Amino acid sequence: MLVWRRVVLPVILLIVLGACAAALVKIAFFPDTVEAAAPAPAGAVTDPVIPVARGSIVNELSLQGSIARDETYPVRSEIDGTITAVHVADGATVAAGQVLFTVSQEHPKKRTLDIVAPEAGEVGELAVVKGQTLTIGADLYRLAPARHHVLATVKPEQLYRLVHAPGEATVTIAGGPAPFACTGVRVQIAEDGTASVRCAVPAGQTVFAGLPATVDLALGKVDDALVIPVTAVKGGAGTGTVWVDAGDGSEPEERAVTLGINDGQQVEVVEGLAEGDSIRQYVPGFAAPVEEMCYPDGMGGEFCESGTSW
Repeated sequence: MLVWRRVVLPVILLIVLGACAAALVKIAFFPDTVEAAAPAPAGAVTDPVIPVARGSIVNELSLQGSIARDETYPVRSEIDGTITAVHVADGATVAAGQVLFTVSQEHPKKRTLDIVAPEAGEVGELAVVKGQTLTIGADLYRLAPARHHVLATVKPEQLYRLVHAPGEATVTIAGGPAPFACTGVRVQIAEDGTASVRCAVPAGQTVFAGLPATVDLALGKVDDALVIPVTAVKGGAGTGTVWVDAGDGSEPEERAVTLGINDGQQVEVVEGLAEGDSIRQYVPGFAAPVEEMCYPDGMGGEFCESGTSW
């Protein structure tokens, strides 16, 4: 008993205290590092399939642009002779048919002719003086016509919608006159690749260069047609490809389709699909919106974010 108290018990106590001290050192300086598992998202990426249905499409395009003065152009002589009088000064504003110069001809017989302005505008770079001999084709002056046009910017992805653009559009000027029709609608592409729509402001319509304007184009309308989202079609101008789902778990079938008008959101299917066919809503390989992805935030709540599928 004396041995137990004086020898065994102190040794056991020393061992226990040593173990506790070692544990405390490990906890303080060598904590366990267990990598937390990544939280599983609450949302999931899906590959949605939709039915082909009937509907209506109104293809209207609204473009932002501005009013601009028509370009100046050179006026050349169509007769020969000698200028006997100059009736305008450089920079003068003239009316259509206004006499600008008087020319005397000796052959085939002596006569006097007046050269008049072909249209209203401003004369610039006047290149004639009294007594000057004219030859056919010689530059006389440049005319800045009093005509105006509307020029509206077109995004590259809108160009195919304008392939069969109408010849007339409706122009609206904020704070200006009532909306009016502009004619001669045409698509033009500059040397730098910038595309625009241009149309002529009708004569007699009061406008000012630089005013912002909206150009509205009615590009077509169909009723009771087969329509699908443009996101489901690879292509889009006349022909395209869709992915038809048989519903049996097999890979979707690529199918060529003939397309009609589209409004930027939906496109008409003229040939290649039937009502009730199931197709992929998104072309494979392109980003598609998916359901919101939610994760635990570590504080009893969660945070969510949107994602995309490819």
